Amino acid sequence: MNVLLVAGARPNFMKIAAIHRASASFRSVRCSIVHTGQHYDQEMSRTFFEELEIPEPAYQLNAGSGSHAEQTARVMVGFEEVCRKEAPDIVLVVGDVNSTLACSIVAKKCGIRVAHVEAGLRSFDLAMPEEINRMVTDAITDYFFVTEKSGAANLLREGKPAGSIFQVGHVMIDNLLHQLDRLSEIDLTKLSTYPLKTREPYLFLTLHRPSNVDSSETFGGIASALNELARDRKIFFPVHPRTRRMMESYGMQLSEQVILLPPLGYRDSLFLWKDAEAVLTDSGGLQEETTALGVPCVTIRENTERPVTIEIGTNVLAGTSPEAIIAGYRESLAKRQQAQVPPLWDGLTSQRIWQVLTTVRMGK
Repeated sequence: MNVLLVAGARPNFMKIAAIHRASASFRSVRCSIVHTGQHYDQEMSRTFFEELEIPEPAYQLNAGSGSHAEQTARVMVGFEEVCRKEAPDIVLVVGDVNSTLACSIVAKKCGIRVAHVEAGLRSFDLAMPEEINRMVTDAITDYFFVTEKSGAANLLREGKPAGSIFQVGHVMIDNLLHQLDRLSEIDLTKLSTYPLKTREPYLFLTLHRPSNVDSSETFGGIASALNELARDRKIFFPVHPRTRRMMESYGMQLSEQVILLPPLGYRDSLFLWKDAEAVLTDSGGLQEETTALGVPCVTIRENTERPVTIEIGTNVLAGTSPEAIIAGYRESLAKRQQAQVPPLWDGLTSQRIWQVLTTVRMGK
């Protein structure tokens, strides 16, 4: 079975790492990685591939930056050529970035079956580009691999056949558990500013969504909450390039207790947040990873496509007002004791995906 595994942006890399690693256990599978280059910082991409133990991609499309339409179009043109050359049995896409959408459309028009990992997640917010990518991809997907029961419920409500929906767990958690075992490989000498020798509580923050950082009013309110929380604890904040630009543009003033860090690799980031008192984030993936490790999480957004992290996990959906963020922080600490890890988030999801795909292939 010839499978093209598509990755394009930073969130994809953690997901395809586990999937590709598990493919080696299935002799009937030839799994080739296509890197669309949607994440156009090639140095950062290379670092992630090395750290996550991802082999060199079979194809590099070098799509680069641009508007959504420009980027999607470049990926489609490049991927169509790959599909003509490879004639794969299945195109396997992950997540909800532009590359996910673009490669799904190309595959379907070429008569190739599409498998979508993280299918069915919905925020019901069409102002989010990711929501559009998720909905369109799922409209033409053949095999739906879902991470939580809400994903299956959404797909069934949208009329997808039950026999094509597979609840397999979460490949992000496969990667998380794999990388936890490798934290001893971190060079601690370069982490001198991190809380290595203290037992004092600290927070970990990520913030990058345009809805949060592109508005001076919204960003200012978030900064106010951060400064309040930083009165009696440090906040470690690896700053996304977009966020840094906006901070400089607004003349944003953060407490000295908010420790600004450069963008971090996966392991450095994990090293910090796994022991945090709580994580504050507008990321999708961190909502899930914190739930998997039982770390309190405050999501600085008005909605989430990952409701299981709130229903049974450690996550609190706080919104963006200062008062709500501070209240969310307190609530997240209280949730820690009764929080649970969702079913099948056990590190074996990628194996289940390949078991399904090889079985359906044999059925053909």
